[in-house]
Amino acid sequence: MDRSLFGTMPDGTPVHEVTLRADGIVARVITWGAVLRDLEVRDRRGAARHVVLGLNTIEDYLAHSRNFGAICGRVANRIARASLTIDGRTFALTPNFRDRHTLHGGTIGFSRRVWRLAEQTRDAVTLALVSPDGEEGFPGTVEAQCTWRVEPPGTLRIILTARTDAATAVNLAPHPYFVLDDAPTIDRHRLAVAADLYTPTDEDGIPTGEIRSVADTPYDFRAGRRLSDGAVPAAGYDVNLVLRRAGAPPGLLRVATLESGAGDLALAVLTTEPGLQLYDAPTLDIPVPGIGGRRYGPRAGLAIEPQRFPDAPNHAHFPSVILRPGEVSRQESAFVFT
Repeated sequence: MDRSLFGTMPDGTPVHEVTLRADGIVARVITWGAVLRDLEVRDRRGAARHVVLGLNTIEDYLAHSRNFGAICGRVANRIARASLTIDGRTFALTPNFRDRHTLHGGTIGFSRRVWRLAEQTRDAVTLALVSPDGEEGFPGTVEAQCTWRVEPPGTLRIILTARTDAATAVNLAPHPYFVLDDAPTIDRHRLAVAADLYTPTDEDGIPTGEIRSVADTPYDFRAGRRLSDGAVPAAGYDVNLVLRRAGAPPGLLRVATLESGAGDLALAVLTTEPGLQLYDAPTLDIPVPGIGGRRYGPRAGLAIEPQRFPDAPNHAHFPSVILRPGEVSRQESAFVFT
């Protein structure tokens, strides 16, 4: 087993890094935020290529990370007005986004906590976290687990589960930023997504409740196109696409493909989830070097986040994120490189 000390939190808590290996793929995961820190795959010439944004020290993560590779929760994405109502009871959440909404579970959330290393093998690691009743305002004690696994020839799989002792909201999501070549931006990457619909938002990124066609919008990736082609939104991409799952059996479904600018490396995304959040980080400006000394500026990577819809607790017609005692929330995604 390959495990080392990555750093130490200000309170003295150690943060470990686990390296996972399989034929054609190497992943490095740290216990802070259950973060996928580095992912190394082989291109068609057999050369190693680092394909996610990551940082080099725990101090850099604490100061500069934009949820690089983290597991977001208890509820990923936005909850309007930092308010959650379950069974007629309203809970005030931490308003950490524009002083009035909740983003990615609150000020700390799951992405800035040190997870417990529960199990490790050569090709997989399982991390565990307990979120106490009332944390960030959410009801119920939640026990969450995250398993990262590498599989030959070039697959990274993630399984997220959660249980609760009282009715609560749970929508865990991985937040890796992908970049498949050495270009400073992902502008020349080509993206295809099996999504005919999307959830429009207001100026705060809060869904209006509508579900609209992607036709004649910047969010139409059905035929595949470069990210810089067409009418790119003025504020960049930060959108939840409604994945085309009607008639498909339960389980993993291939929903998206991302190709490098030169077309020499491709990533297929499979997931059990109904939505795919795309975020191109237009304001990214990290003052410290990342993996391999690379500098991360605007649009240095594309965050691809399989999840349930943002602000789902406030829209009854969105797929539910309410978890009750005796139930298990389970989400699985796979990222396959070819």
